[in-house]
Amino acid sequence: MRQKVANYPGVTVERKEGWFLDQHGQKQRILDLPGAYSLNATSPDEEILRDVILGRREDTPKPDVVVCVVDASNAERHFFLATQIMELGIPTIVVLNMTDIAKTKGIEFDPQKLSDSLGVPVILSNASAREGIPQLRVELSNAELKASKHRVPLPEELLAKLQKSEEPEDVHFLYEPNHPDHEFDEEWQDKLVALRYGAVRELFRDVSYKIDEGARNPTEEIDRFALHPVFGPILGLGIMVGIFYLIFSFASIPMDAIDATFAWLGEQVGNFMPEGDLRDLITDGIIAGVGGVVIFLPQILILFFFIGLMEDTGYLSRIAFMMDRLMSWVGLSGKSFLPLLSSYACAVPGIMGARTIESPKDRLITILVAPLTSCSARLPVYLLLIPAMAPNLSPLQKTGAMLGLYVLGTAGVFLFAAIFNKVFKRESSTLAVMELPTYKRPSLQSIGLQMWERGKIFLRRAGTVILGISIILWALETYPKTSDDPTEQLANSFAGKVGHAIEPLIEPLGYDWKIGIGLVTSFAAREVFVSAMAVTYHVEEGDDDDSTMQALLAKIQDAKRRDGTPVFTPLTCLSLLVFYVFAMQCMSTVAIVKRETNSWRWPLFQIGYMTAAAWIAAFMVYQGGKLLGFT
Repeated sequence: MRQKVANYPGVTVERKEGWFLDQHGQKQRILDLPGAYSLNATSPDEEILRDVILGRREDTPKPDVVVCVVDASNAERHFFLATQIMELGIPTIVVLNMTDIAKTKGIEFDPQKLSDSLGVPVILSNASAREGIPQLRVELSNAELKASKHRVPLPEELLAKLQKSEEPEDVHFLYEPNHPDHEFDEEWQDKLVALRYGAVRELFRDVSYKIDEGARNPTEEIDRFALHPVFGPILGLGIMVGIFYLIFSFASIPMDAIDATFAWLGEQVGNFMPEGDLRDLITDGIIAGVGGVVIFLPQILILFFFIGLMEDTGYLSRIAFMMDRLMSWVGLSGKSFLPLLSSYACAVPGIMGARTIESPKDRLITILVAPLTSCSARLPVYLLLIPAMAPNLSPLQKTGAMLGLYVLGTAGVFLFAAIFNKVFKRESSTLAVMELPTYKRPSLQSIGLQMWERGKIFLRRAGTVILGISIILWALETYPKTSDDPTEQLANSFAGKVGHAIEPLIEPLGYDWKIGIGLVTSFAAREVFVSAMAVTYHVEEGDDDDSTMQALLAKIQDAKRRDGTPVFTPLTCLSLLVFYVFAMQCMSTVAIVKRETNSWRWPLFQIGYMTAAAWIAAFMVYQGGKLLGFT
């Protein structure tokens, strides 16, 4: 299925299904399950793994074969789960992956010895270089795979306790949730954990060895600087500044190419079609609306390139580690930060990633604050309003403004997490145990796949949601026809009446009824605001030989109120930017919150508190700015 993977936990939070043809041409069904350290589930994503492996899911049959993918560079730690699975009597294949990283630590394995000890096939793999994949396909085609006879011996005292079970030899009993024997307490769980790790260490004593006892550890050397209490945060901040600077500077080249394409398309339609509503629909509605958003694709791809780069190298986990103490100030742990970090790309997978959090209250708070992070859908709004607010800013100054908006959104996350922590009367924050992966060479194929997938999602939304809203908005602004004067026609249209109806609510924020149209339509998706402004202000491709972006900026900068004053003053633009930092404005997020919480209560609460916060913050900016003499 070419699923995206990342070098930090919490990426796969639900099962993924695909098919492949084995060596005999037979179709095989593959389920990719969330990663875990143990079958003793403590979070919803681990429950998915346990229930599928134990055959408890009605919609999923018990697997015929389990492929345990183990990090070879930390094999003893990760083999805990593999030994549990092998004891279930299911045919198993062990894949020791990332052997290249293990070699940099001076570690090698004897796969044949390990296979003989376990009674299952063992494959050495470096999946990023496709090494070991052919051998895995061969083993998956083997119809004679047997279950392992390997067992971790249980102490007699525990075996006596398990006699109460109807099937005392059935190791499933150890992983049953809500265990019926109240004497099977945490003390016994701790004893079992220690016993199993001891057995794993004994196993690897004979099958792995150090090829170089004095091998340098590049990860530890890099982390001395990357995780330094002073230099570490400075490095992280510097990386973010660099990313935003490239978004504003380097992306201009492909953006100009996209602009030229849409300008040429609009010109062709204008030249070959007769005047009328259909031509206006295509030029003012479809091309202007969709083109006004698609132009931001290069900047979004640059953002995802660097996010993918940090994920693939392992640096993203270091950022989460450094943020753990800050998260604890508001009652959350580092495990909440990883879903929140994902939300900077898109809140939907970030909210799904909250399944990795054990505490139900922590999970709920993380879901409620995740949409406050500045996701990629806000990027087109920021990129339009920052130059509209201050046209003469240099790329470095625009970078500072963009960084300020991201910091403001992050501050909102912490503020509301602290508030909800008090309201929900959480217990003290839980200890976050986080395994930092070794640094590794990034896979350009993996990063390219992530950019391709995110680009497809963005273009699909531009070609569906934004296209549909642009057409509807054009129709609402065109009918009923009451005047040949464009301004009067817009004011008396269906859309104009909606804008005028909400104008009393948004006028204290510095917005007029035309901006109100953009606010209403962008509830479906934040970036619709850009296309709404393009349609509302009748931005035609190629106006005065300007690009789409330049034409839209010129239109909104020239827009006037009834009294002749500018609509998009610097203070109004700043108020709008702050509004979009805090506002929900995303139907996809609402739907996923409803699914994750299994209730309409929380998504409706989320819409309410975020809209109120956006209005109050924008009001304070606009009215406070006026009191200080700004315009």
